[in-house]
Amino acid sequence: MAPILVDNSKSGTPERETYVDNGFVHIKNPHLDMLSEDILYHFDLGTKTHDLPSMFGDVKFVCVGGSPNRMRSFALFIHNELGLDGDGNNIVDICAGTDRYSMYKVGPVLSISHGMGIPSISIMLHELIKLLHHAKCRDVTLIRIGTSGGIGIEPGTVVITDIAVDAFFRPQFEQTILDKVVVRNTQLHQELAKDLLECSREISSFPTIIGHTMCTYDFYEGQGRLDGALCSFSKML
Repeated sequence: MAPILVDNSKSGTPERETYVDNGFVHIKNPHLDMLSEDILYHFDLGTKTHDLPSMFGDVKFVCVGGSPNRMRSFALFIHNELGLDGDGNNIVDICAGTDRYSMYKVGPVLSISHGMGIPSISIMLHELIKLLHHAKCRDVTLIRIGTSGGIGIEPGTVVITDIAVDAFFRPQFEQTILDKVVVRNTQLHQELAKDLLECSREISSFPTIIGHTMCTYDFYEGQGRLDGALCSFSKML
């Protein structure tokens, strides 16, 4: 979870690479400037077919999670929490034209499903960040909501992740791009984590802590489970 980086919106200039604090969503890809149209294929949205600033320009928070049904339920929950008019039945799936992801907008909050696994999340994030950029959104905070296992903590505990680690417990994400391994840091926004923890003190129905979260490429073997179709290890390794 982290506020999304900002851009100075000066296309085609060296300053594009500079982090300028004006709140715009940062896009680090100069090739987008050459496109006559940017099609967000998996969202069924595009810069020519949709008025993205009008549709999404007021977005301040983006909450993402794996399941389409969960993210619709979350959108309904936010609708009630914000005290918006109606019963929420008018909340529609903006991505209904595709079966890849679901997206719901409730006031300044965007609720999006990302499917299962790193590749599915990566595709969604690419198109989400471009969407927020094209919509000229400012000061956006992105939070992932989901379930996970836990070691050494009470079941039902809400864990606010400050660092995501890979299968080697390293705070980094490796991706092969054109025959080169690119390593990116996975430390998240520390102040946001502290702010969320402070907010949780108003809720006594479940414990909340700050902790690290491991992300692997596989649900069964990658997480050391013994009940997959393949298993080359035991409880004692």
